[in-house]
Amino acid sequence: MKTRPFGITDYPLAETCPGEVRGGRGMSLEELTLERVVSGEITMDDLRITPQSLSRQGEIARAAGRPTLALNLERAAEMTALPQQVIMEIYELLRPGRAKSDAELIAAAKLLRETYGTLKLAAFLEEAAEVYRRRGLYLDRY
Repeated sequence: MKTRPFGITDYPLAETCPGEVRGGRGMSLEELTLERVVSGEITMDDLRITPQSLSRQGEIARAAGRPTLALNLERAAEMTALPQQVIMEIYELLRPGRAKSDAELIAAAKLLRETYGTLKLAAFLEEAAEVYRRRGLYLDRY
């Protein structure tokens, strides 16, 4: 396993560092074969992207001078810890005109921070609450 930070020469990870790309149960890309899929050995957990892979991609994006993409990948890494239902509820809140006030987005940010420890996602929701307030994107808009 790699110990130095990931940089632009590590892109794409699947080709430059295939041993670093692993599924949810720790299986490497080389272990994901069609035969193993057909036999039922491979599960959806083996195919899901991991927070480590997303974080590493974020490191590469940052090294390439793409800080916004890096932050998106870091938030995506945090999202892997969230239950699907929580993701869908927050997605719905973020659609313009769905949340009634910034209190709903702030409450969702608090949940993310305190329950799941997803600090970057929580900060994103707090920023969204301010932008939505400024732009009048809450429920009373419709």
